[in-house]
Amino acid sequence: MNIRLIIGTLLVALTGTQTVSAQQVLTLKDALHYALTHSEAVKKAQLDVEGGKHQVAEVRASALPQIEVNSALNYNPVIGKLVFAGQSVTIGQPWDSYVGAQLNQQVFNQQVFTGLKAAKTTGEFYELSADLTEEQVIERVATNYYQVLVNREQLNVIDTNLKNVRVIYEIVSNQYENGLAKKIDVDRIRVNITNLETQREELVNGIVMLENQLKYTMGMPIETAIVLPETELKEVPMALDLPEQPNGMDHLVELNLMSKQLELLDLQHKAYRAEYFPTLALVSNYTYTAMSDRFNYLYKSSEDPIAARFGSMVIGLSLRIPIFNGFATRARMGQAKVDYLKAEQDLWNTKQSLSLANENARIQLRNALNTIGSQRENVRLAQEVYESTQNNYNNGLAPLTDLLDTENALTQAQNSYTQALLNYKIAEIQLKKASGEIKSLINE
Repeated sequence: MNIRLIIGTLLVALTGTQTVSAQQVLTLKDALHYALTHSEAVKKAQLDVEGGKHQVAEVRASALPQIEVNSALNYNPVIGKLVFAGQSVTIGQPWDSYVGAQLNQQVFNQQVFTGLKAAKTTGEFYELSADLTEEQVIERVATNYYQVLVNREQLNVIDTNLKNVRVIYEIVSNQYENGLAKKIDVDRIRVNITNLETQREELVNGIVMLENQLKYTMGMPIETAIVLPETELKEVPMALDLPEQPNGMDHLVELNLMSKQLELLDLQHKAYRAEYFPTLALVSNYTYTAMSDRFNYLYKSSEDPIAARFGSMVIGLSLRIPIFNGFATRARMGQAKVDYLKAEQDLWNTKQSLSLANENARIQLRNALNTIGSQRENVRLAQEVYESTQNNYNNGLAPLTDLLDTENALTQAQNSYTQALLNYKIAEIQLKKASGEIKSLINE
C-alpha cells in the first residue's frame, strides 16, 4: 500500500508540473500579436480583402472581349417551303447542324468605364476595412487584458485581507476562550471572513470568465492556460507629456474608410447617370453549317448534291441609344444622391465623435494619473493606520470595531488604487484609438 501511495503521489506531482509548464505567460504584446494572427474577425476581414479582389476582377472582365462558342444538331421532320413566281421551293434539309463562335467587345460603354474606376476603389475599401478590424481587435484585446489584470490584483487584495482577518480571528478566539473577549466579537469577525470568502469565490469565477473572453477575442482555445505578468498593469508614467492640440485626423483609418465609401457612392451615382449614354460594341461571329437529307452525310465527304456545307461570317458595330425608361434612371440617381448625402453626414458626425473622444481621453488620462498618485498615497496611509490600530488592539488600547473599520478602509483604498490603474490604461487605449496610434501597442 505504501508503494502504491508513493507512485500515486509521484503521478500527481508530475501531472501538476506538466500543468504548470503548459501555462503560457502572455504579455500584452504577445496577446496582440496572437490576436492579429488567429482572431476570427481578422481572418474574416482578410477573406473580405481576397473576395474583393475577385469582385474587382469580375468588373474588369466586362471590359475584356467576350467570346462564346455554340453549336446545334437539328432534325426537321416537316420542312418549310418558299413560294416564288408561282412555284414552291423547299427550304432546308431534314438534317442540319452548325457550330459558331461569337465575339463581343465593348467600344464605348460609360457604365463599364465607371465600373472600372469603382473596382480600384472597392479594393482599397476592403483593405481599409481590414485595417479598421485589426484596430478594433487590438482595442478589445487590450481592454480585456487589463480587466483580467485588475481582477487578479483585486484577488490578491482579498487574499491578503483574508490572511489578516484570520489572524485577528485566531487572536480574538483565544481571548474569548480565556474570557478576555466577547462572543459577539468572534461572530463579527467570522461574518467578515465569510463575506470575504464569498467575494473571493465570485471574483475567481469572474476572472475565469474574463480570461475566457480574452482568449475568445484573441482566437485562442478556451482550454489554454495563461498567466499574465502583473507588471503590465503597474507600469504607468509619473507624469504626462501630451501635446496641447491633437494630431490631424487625416490618417485615421475609420475616417479614411468612410471617405472611401463616399467615393463608391459617388461612382454609383455616376454609374446610374451613365445609363443615359449610348453604348457601342464591336460584334463578330462565324458559323459553319452542314445540311443533308441523311444523318451520315453531315459529317463525311460526299458529292451528293443533296448534302451541303458552308460557312458565314459577320463583322459589325452594335449601337444602343436609350430613349425613355419611365424615369427609372432618374429615380435611381435620386436614391444614390440621398445615400451619398447621408454618408457625408455620417462622416461629419464621426469626425466630431472622434474629436470628442480624443479630448475626453486626454482629460481622463490626466485625471486617472492624478488619481493613481492620490490613491497610492492613500493606500500607504491606510496601511499605516491599520498597522497602528492593530498594534493598539493587541495592547488593549483600541476596540475591535476600530480594527475592522481600518481593515475595511485599507481594502477600499487598495481596490480604488487598482481601479485607478485600470481607468488609466483604458483612457490610454482610447486616446491611442482616437489618435490613430492604437497599433503602437503592438511594439510597446
